[in-house]
Amino acid sequence: MRVFRSNGNLNGRSKSLLDYAKGIWTARYFWVHLMMSDLRARWRRSFFGIFWSMLQPLGLTILISIVFSRIFKSSIAEYAPYILSGVIIWEYIVLNVTGGALAFVQADAYIKQTKHPLAIYTLRNVLSGMIILALAGVSLIGWVLVVMPQNFGWCWLSVLSVFPLMGMIVWPWATIMAYFSARFRDLPHALGLILQAIWFVSPVYFEPSVFRNGNLHVLLDYNPIYHLLQIVRAPLLHGEWPTAANYLWCLGAACVLAVVAIVVGRSSEKRVIFYL
Repeated sequence: MRVFRSNGNLNGRSKSLLDYAKGIWTARYFWVHLMMSDLRARWRRSFFGIFWSMLQPLGLTILISIVFSRIFKSSIAEYAPYILSGVIIWEYIVLNVTGGALAFVQADAYIKQTKHPLAIYTLRNVLSGMIILALAGVSLIGWVLVVMPQNFGWCWLSVLSVFPLMGMIVWPWATIMAYFSARFRDLPHALGLILQAIWFVSPVYFEPSVFRNGNLHVLLDYNPIYHLLQIVRAPLLHGEWPTAANYLWCLGAACVLAVVAIVVGRSSEKRVIFYL
């Protein structure tokens, strides 16, 4: 009898998750409209428009590279692509996680009037950010082709896998933050400090040798951010395929975050409207 009840609960949970996914798909025209509205608002009345997505990371990269290349005695032409890859990946994470924390609060008018799954409000940010990430990636690929043409090869195809992996990691992460932020409004302010701490223990701007020479290899080998960056850096900067460990760590992080998002969502989805 206990086995029968357990199976019934499992089937109910599976059906509930499937219904939730169907609800997201059914509302696709709505969240695609929101995503496109975000992009139009971002570049409205801008002279350079979408080119700012490439100019901003390039400008920041040049400023950082001038200083860091002298500190680490590296060639700025070769060190700059390393910095640029870190800039565009890290900016995507920061903007979507911090933006995701405010997703439900900023969409309170929609939430109070419709019954769409709440995860669509973080999905809109993740997808619009993905387009900006792709545009910024054009500048990275162009720079590498100029200064490191010898790295060009079939392994560059693996760079495309960073897009689904980024989405699988950032979407549940942002959704978790959105649920908690709806209840605790101080969370978006604390996130800046938390993400800054993650930045310090990740090779976003600093080369891996800095960590390994300081006997801090743990911050690389067990850090999903490092493995995510390697999926871009290994093929573009070294002409190598990313390792299986890189993918396993990214997929593992995505699975853990997805499970947490599901658990938090089950207990908080219906309560969010009372906190807005």
